[in-house]
Amino acid sequence: MPSLDSTTPITSELIAAHGITPEEYARIQGILGRDPNITELGMFSVMWSEHCSYKNSKPILKLFSKMNAALPHQENLLVKPGQENAGIVDIGDGLAVCFKIESHNHPSAIEPFQGAATGVGGILRDIFTMGARPVLLMNSLRFGDLAQPVSQRLFRGVVAGIAHYGNCMGIPTVGGDVYFDASYEGNPLVNAMALGIIKKNEIVRGAATGVGNPVYYVGATTGRDGLGGAAFASKELSEQSHEDRPAVQVGDPFMEKLLMEACLELLKTNALVGMQDMGAAGLTCAGCETASRASTGVEIDLMHVPRRESGMIPYEILLSESQERMLVIVKKGKEKEVERIFEKWDLHAVKIGEVTKGDKYRVLHEGRVAAEIPAKALADEGPIYIREEERPAYLEEAQKLDLTAVKEAGDLSGVLKRLLSYPSIACKAWVWEQYDHMVRTDTVFYPGHDAALIRVKGTQKGIAVSTDCNSLYVYLDPLEGGKIAVAEAARNVVCSGAKPIGVTNCLNFGNPMKPEIFWQFHQAVSGMIESCTALEVPVTGGNVSFYNESPQGAIYPTPTIGMVGLLDNIDKRVPSAFRNEGDIVFLAGETFNELGGSHYLMIEHGLKKGLPPRLDLKRERALQQFILAAADGRKLVSCHDLSEGGLALALAECCLKSQQGLGASVTDLGEIRKGRAGLRTDALYFGESQSRAVISVKPEHRDEVKRLAQKRGVALFEIGKVGGDTLVIEDKVRLPVSEMKGLFNSTIPDIMEVP
Repeated sequence: MPSLDSTTPITSELIAAHGITPEEYARIQGILGRDPNITELGMFSVMWSEHCSYKNSKPILKLFSKMNAALPHQENLLVKPGQENAGIVDIGDGLAVCFKIESHNHPSAIEPFQGAATGVGGILRDIFTMGARPVLLMNSLRFGDLAQPVSQRLFRGVVAGIAHYGNCMGIPTVGGDVYFDASYEGNPLVNAMALGIIKKNEIVRGAATGVGNPVYYVGATTGRDGLGGAAFASKELSEQSHEDRPAVQVGDPFMEKLLMEACLELLKTNALVGMQDMGAAGLTCAGCETASRASTGVEIDLMHVPRRESGMIPYEILLSESQERMLVIVKKGKEKEVERIFEKWDLHAVKIGEVTKGDKYRVLHEGRVAAEIPAKALADEGPIYIREEERPAYLEEAQKLDLTAVKEAGDLSGVLKRLLSYPSIACKAWVWEQYDHMVRTDTVFYPGHDAALIRVKGTQKGIAVSTDCNSLYVYLDPLEGGKIAVAEAARNVVCSGAKPIGVTNCLNFGNPMKPEIFWQFHQAVSGMIESCTALEVPVTGGNVSFYNESPQGAIYPTPTIGMVGLLDNIDKRVPSAFRNEGDIVFLAGETFNELGGSHYLMIEHGLKKGLPPRLDLKRERALQQFILAAADGRKLVSCHDLSEGGLALALAECCLKSQQGLGASVTDLGEIRKGRAGLRTDALYFGESQSRAVISVKPEHRDEVKRLAQKRGVALFEIGKVGGDTLVIEDKVRLPVSEMKGLFNSTIPDIMEVP
């Protein structure tokens, strides 16, 4: 794009370079009653981009709100999707949790360290701008084949960026998930999630209410970094994307720590009216959104905006996405109090404007009007498109799987060893050991459990969080894959003893202009809604990330789920590993001849095909209710859900994550086979049938656990006992726990070792 100034003529080439179609430009002319100037064109460009306006996804996203309205316990959802920067759910005793997940994919592909770091910074601001103190971070990461140097570089940079920002902020990164697949070559996914605790009566809204109230700019100075980042995120990556490096923001976590503390201190005063993060689209977005929410106008003067670079024109100031900045609406007469707080924290706090009558976002510069646009036109009234949908042609071949042509593996111990050392399954300690996951001393379950778990200070409550998505399932069957993504994330939380209370999602897909991609998107959302409805879990908000394509093609569709659960009594938590010699091992749930989309099929036979396992939501709901009842009655010693790698891998993980290095003898699988004529041994050991969990119980609780399962209609099979130092599964698998640990723990460090 050529250099721009206030005299730059608006040409068709310049309009196209801003991602504005001829029809959209005509609409802008109609809104303004004139041609826009270059600054206004830039403002429309970022606010009408998919990243900010959801113009392609909004018709589908509305289905979440429709679903929420039909769920019970509406009063618990305190802030609904799309209303504010993050969703909020009541957890009782005057407290609530505020949480959200968002993507920073394109910036991380170009500059992995800063892209990931600023993704963390942005999601944290979404939380404390609501008045909540962030207490944990999570992430969900996807990279290409880890054997490739470019994937190693991106992986190393992203993890370092996440660790840098979170550690410096003093907020624990307590868990997440990491997968590797060739579909993410050149287009990694970096999804960051944060959760905060807030008092119900201290929720802050991002609205510019009260005509005459001052508008303050607080935090760091404005530079040219991040310029046009929202528009950059709304197009495919290409061979020329390195030229967009200036679109990647540069973060300063120490500055953000000061900003967070100052904003939370301001919350305790009666000076605050509203607060809004300057994230995507910067000052443009913050100004128009606060005005639009309050149905007021806002006028600002750019001459008062603190800058760290000289010669910046209005276009650059308004579109900059420099980090660690907030827009604060202050009660008139309380200016000195606000300035005192930010001065204490050594931060800028400058009055740049005020709330006005009418509906315009008016921007002044050097005594002239640089831009004047109806706020709602920018924030809420952008174009909305109903995109074409078409079932992808690849599915016809990809879903075909003739199991009679798939030879059962002979050496099942060898299969289990290969699964344990596969990067997507192997231990991610190389990742989370770089994160401070214990800071604030509230972390109860460290990374590596089914779900992360923290205590809520001053209460008996615990908050469990899981991020999850099997993108191969979604690729092979978007509807079923979307259902499973929600169900598995909920199952992870339930296995820790917590009841799911809310979902945030980050919907990562390719180019929505392609009918096949939009079909994937719609189907996956429909599947997610089916599971959320059956499990009675509301969606609180999230993020859509389209255009995740590189020259190699689109990523696997990846609707990442962030699931939050509540434990009323944290003493009733359930770990995922075996703990006591002699405990009885049960398999809860039914097993079927399902190998489609499995890691076994992919690793052992080189096949990424077949239908993924079918999810029966009645069976899933029953399993979760059984586990929660058993956990509440303190009848479970451990609980671990079955997912990638099936039963054999789940048993191995229960052993190798045991602090005592306990093995298990699993010798009685006959009852499982008895009810399933023709059940293949490889499907029994490594199939990924849904709605299953491995639990261990004390012998004296055996009958009570059986009664609870029967009451809820859950198939329960007693399959063995905890003990020894070896995992034995019938006469097919015999592996010392020490050997499994060696494979599981060393794979990623060995690959990532610097030559």
